Amino acid sequence: MKKLFITFTVAGLIVLSGCKKFLDVNTNPNAPQVVEANLYLSPMLHWMATAPQYDGIYIGRYTQNFASVSSGDLWEKMGHNQGGSSPDQGGQIWKTTYYDFGQNLVDMTNKAEKEQRWDLLGVAQILKAWGWLTATNCNGEIIIKEAIDASRTSFDYDTQDFAYQETLRLINAAIVNLNRTDGGVNEGYLGKTDFVYKGKRAQWIKFANGLKAMTLNQLSNKSALYKPDDVIAAVDASFVSNADDALIPYAGSANDDANFLSATRNNIGSLRQTKFIVALMDGTQYGGVVDPRMSRMLAPAPDGVYRGLEPTFGTGALTASQQPLNLWGYTTQALANATTTTPARYLFARKNKFPIMTYAQLQFVKAEAAYKKGDKTTALNAYKNGISAHIDFVNARNTDDGQTPTQISAAEKTAYLSSTAIVPALPSSLTLSQIMCQKYIAQWAWGHVEQWMDLRRYHYTDIDPATGNQVFTGFAVPLVLFSENNTKVVQRMRPRYNSEYVWNRNGLNAIGGLATDYQTKEMWVTIPQ
Repeated sequence: MKKLFITFTVAGLIVLSGCKKFLDVNTNPNAPQVVEANLYLSPMLHWMATAPQYDGIYIGRYTQNFASVSSGDLWEKMGHNQGGSSPDQGGQIWKTTYYDFGQNLVDMTNKAEKEQRWDLLGVAQILKAWGWLTATNCNGEIIIKEAIDASRTSFDYDTQDFAYQETLRLINAAIVNLNRTDGGVNEGYLGKTDFVYKGKRAQWIKFANGLKAMTLNQLSNKSALYKPDDVIAAVDASFVSNADDALIPYAGSANDDANFLSATRNNIGSLRQTKFIVALMDGTQYGGVVDPRMSRMLAPAPDGVYRGLEPTFGTGALTASQQPLNLWGYTTQALANATTTTPARYLFARKNKFPIMTYAQLQFVKAEAAYKKGDKTTALNAYKNGISAHIDFVNARNTDDGQTPTQISAAEKTAYLSSTAIVPALPSSLTLSQIMCQKYIAQWAWGHVEQWMDLRRYHYTDIDPATGNQVFTGFAVPLVLFSENNTKVVQRMRPRYNSEYVWNRNGLNAIGGLATDYQTKEMWVTIPQ
């Protein structure tokens, strides 16, 4: 991690204030030395959405969102590529936390505090909390106490327990600051660079509570720490409908301002949907009830049938007409003959608004907490809300950029929610598997980190004692795992290679990070206690 932290170049933004203003506050005519506190914000919001998508290309293969058309994919074997041809694969969240946020977030925090811009300070604390939570979710032990220290060239890791404590401390501090109206609090000032909520403090307070709910719910394996009532209260203080969803907009006019998953960016051209997600939607796992979202989210094969690839097998024995189309809905050749503005489906079009957190996601968090508490009435209501909201979310995303599917009709939605195979008639009939599998659907293709946490919290194939079935019904660990795993499943990403394994080996050695099977070391948060 030698010289970890950089500051965003904001020279291009200075022109907005005019040359005279720039020269008045800078002695260096070639680069800005004084930067408005809010100018740091937009790039960091961008990375909140984008970093999990970069790493989601790899995490999404652990969780079986995606599978490659080629057989033997090492990520589908729950492996990694560190030390290989692209050693930093799976390291973008690490880079974002320590580089893209890093000193920039420190500077924004200090300026906001000095100027008494408590609303901007609250958002800064949310960003830092999100960074620590997301990094620890991916990597386990991370560096917090010694981070952002330019005088150091090596860094000691902190425990995951401490990472959760610090995340919750920052979230609570953010809520306090966002409730302040004194000092330099100014919606217009914050809104200039806040392209998620336009400076509205009430929305950021809801977001903070949503982040708090997810943080608290991830402690479900820690009996002394897990408090379902606190999770439910945080969800209830958070989003109240899809209108509160935290979405990143994209103009789609060029590569850099197009949705990461779109054909314009061409980041996922070799990936396809999996057998697991198809089975959750084509009726296989739900008594033949076909999910109306399937044809609006997934891609059929040329023969019109919805299929998914089995991890590590590639397209296998499927004929050309049986192989699922790419996630934009085309064959490779058809896409080559199209343009990057050709309509796609769901989250895969260039102008799609992309989620950081959604109401539907949080309703499933509430449903799980209420279920664990034993309040199945509350659990069932939240569960139904989650499914209903996600159906509406699918329809909304399929209007962002002229996508190809028709809207899910009110009749289709009613029929699906009326099926007792999907929504039990009685609260006592609701299962943990139903909650977690519907949450999986709602997070498919975007909520990679939370989804991986869900799978690891239930150790991929845990059995629901109430039903005797797997919590994640139909999820199967690949038969052939990465050779360095020693037959164990993956539990964490290895820290970013070109910082930690090049510059911070002593720090890694202290936590066992130099072991060849470090990626299989179970994280503190998922160990039952």
